[in-house]
This record gives sequence, C-alpha cells and structure tokens, in this order.
Amino acid sequence: MRALLFLALLISALPSPLHAADILDTATDSRLTIADLLRLARQADFVLLGEIHDNPHHHRLRAEFIARLAPGSVVVEHLEQGHQTRWRDASGTGRSVADALTEAGFDRAGWQWPIHAPLFDGLARAGIPATGGNIGRELARRIVREGPGALPPALAAPLAGAPLQAAAEAALEADLLDSHCGQLPPGRVPGMRLAQRARDAAMATALLATPGKPAVLLAGNGHVRGDYGVPVLLAGLRPGARILSIGFVEDDRPGDDEHLYTHVWRTSPASRDDPCTAMRANRPKG
Repeated sequence: MRALLFLALLISALPSPLHAADILDTATDSRLTIADLLRLARQADFVLLGEIHDNPHHHRLRAEFIARLAPGSVVVEHLEQGHQTRWRDASGTGRSVADALTEAGFDRAGWQWPIHAPLFDGLARAGIPATGGNIGRELARRIVREGPGALPPALAAPLAGAPLQAAAEAALEADLLDSHCGQLPPGRVPGMRLAQRARDAAMATALLATPGKPAVLLAGNGHVRGDYGVPVLLAGLRPGARILSIGFVEDDRPGDDEHLYTHVWRTSPASRDDPCTAMRANRPKG
C-alpha cells in the first residue's frame, strides 16, 4: 500500500507536458518557455494553433494551452460556420462532449473520433465553446467542380484581395498532391486548391467576427502556415494585425517549412501506418 501511495505521489509530481514544451521562435531561432508563448499570445490579435490531425499529443497540448490562455471562444476547422458547441444544456447541466459535438455537426468518422477527444474534452472542462469556421462539404464540392463561380461573395472578396504568390501557389499544389498520395488527377488540382483557399477565407472571416482578443483558431498546419494559409488572408483583411501562427510538428520528421510559422512546437510523433499504402493498393490498374 505504501509503495502504491508513493508511486501515486511521484506521478502527481511529474511536470505537465507544457512544462517540457519544445517551442521555437522561428524568427530568432531561440527556445521559448510556455510562459513566454502565453505572454506573446495575450499580446496578439490572432493566435492560430496548428495540428497534425492524427496526433493526440497536439490535441492535448493545445487544450492545456488554451485553458491557460482562457479566450471567450475558439474557432475550429472541425465544425462548419454557423455551428457552435454547447457544453451545458439549458438548465446548466453538463453534457457529454460527444453529444455536444454531434449536435454541432461534428463528423466523427471524417475526423477519426476519438483522436480529437483530448482537445474537446479540455475545451469542455474549461467552458470554452468551439465555433465553426469551415465551409460545408457540399459547398466545397461545388467549388471543386465549378471553380470561382461557386464562391459566395463573402469568400470571393477576401480571396480576390489576397492572391497567392507563385511560389506559395506551387507549395499549396504540392501539399495537396502529397496529402492525396500523388493520386490526385491533374485536372482536379485547381479546384482543390480553390476549395482549400475558400476554407482559409471562411476561417479568417470567422476570426474577424470573434469578439475580444486574441481570436483563436484551431486547424491543421496547412491552414495556419504563413505562405498560403489563413495568415495571408488576415494580413489583407486586417493590415498590421499581430498574428501568432504556431505549427505543431513531430520531432522525428524535421522539415524545411518551419520558417512558415512564427513559432514551432515540436512533440513526440504519433504511432501510425503509412496512409498511402491502402490507396496505392486500391489504385486502378492499366
């Protein structure tokens, strides 16, 4: 019994994952503490927190970071615009996180639930609602098929005001091809590129509509990078805004794109199979 009690006390004394954070300021190539990053976040107008979707470490760390930052709400890629989680019912009684997400339109299969459970459990405990920032699937499909004519005016305007440089456009296309394991037909690339930019425009406009500072976004790393993501649109919509974009990366996969974020938070990798193996196996022959 004494041994078990000692072990419990030892575990409780271990530092929070945030205390061992591996955070890099990409402008100065200097290491930051969590307190440093929180101070910068509280001074910013917009705080964009990336993720690798299937890495649960990213979801847990961001939930803890947001709880300390304590914004009034967060904009999330995982819900469509016009939807928001309600962690408590009309009587003030707490609800299950899964039920609250389902009511808000969360796609459990599409987001491989419960991988994101640490994130939304943390938001629910902190009482911070998640507000949808994404476009709907049907609109995304229409944009891919029909091109710019399918864009609603609220998305077309910010996109027209922040065209991508050639290098950024090429990087976006390369990332789209990579995320589809090289199986994306060339004719679909322009439509997919436009749909990605439409998602970014939707999240940028949702951030602008968020009261208080900083407005916080939770989205994939591709959406928060500075060459073709949400920061490009925010810079056009709110010139001079202080934007903190934090890419969450895995320490066994160093890349040459870390400079595209204002900060990089390195974590342990997730255990995963090669997602392209099945896609290649199912590729039509001939």
